[in-house]
Amino acid sequence: MTGHVVLSDAARELFGETLPVAQRYAELLADVGVTRGLIGPREVPRLWERHLMNCAVVEELIPRGAEIIDIGSGAGLPGVVLGILRPDLSVTLLEPLLRRTVFLQECVDLLGLDNVTVHRGRAEEVRKKLKADFVTARAVAPLPKLIGWALPLLRNGGSLLALKGERAEDELAAARQDLSKQRPNVADVIRVGGGKVDPATTVVRVTVTTDLEAGTKAAPSKSQRTPGGRKKRGRKR
Repeated sequence: MTGHVVLSDAARELFGETLPVAQRYAELLADVGVTRGLIGPREVPRLWERHLMNCAVVEELIPRGAEIIDIGSGAGLPGVVLGILRPDLSVTLLEPLLRRTVFLQECVDLLGLDNVTVHRGRAEEVRKKLKADFVTARAVAPLPKLIGWALPLLRNGGSLLALKGERAEDELAAARQDLSKQRPNVADVIRVGGGKVDPATTVVRVTVTTDLEAGTKAAPSKSQRTPGGRKKRGRKR
């Protein structure tokens, strides 16, 4: 369990009024998340600094009311964390493995996350069904493969936010040729959470600049339809 883990002041400040829900999620990760093989036991003492806070600071890049698809959500990082921290967001946790989707649905239900939906499937299978303003991914796949999964799910102007490690610049450079074969896009490496997490979280951001097919219009995002965004009242099934 996480009772022996002392929360830093930075964690308390970052999560604010959502901290009790984040603590419950951390307890789930440290308990059934470990027994079901979703989190390694060695990760429990550093759940907050290395995992929850590392994911939470990505919210700096996401405007109010945005719709997000979290590819290969696994244990819910970063999708569940973003759903906890930002009730204004609409988050779809996309995960192909049954045992993981079962855990994710349990988290959503136990934490009362009305703005989070669990969808079992692969990114390449849902590209005609699901669209979002942002696609997030953490420790899912090498960048060339990830962009092939993520970019078809994005609306025009939407961005892939891939949480990466210290070699993010090298990985992006190696993926430039693959990026050139995708929808027109711009890509960069940014670091978020400075002063909140150490080291700052490294994100490869790939933003699409045109639609899949010439002459088509992207569907308006929720943030475009409802300025300022609003919290969803019902949970999709």
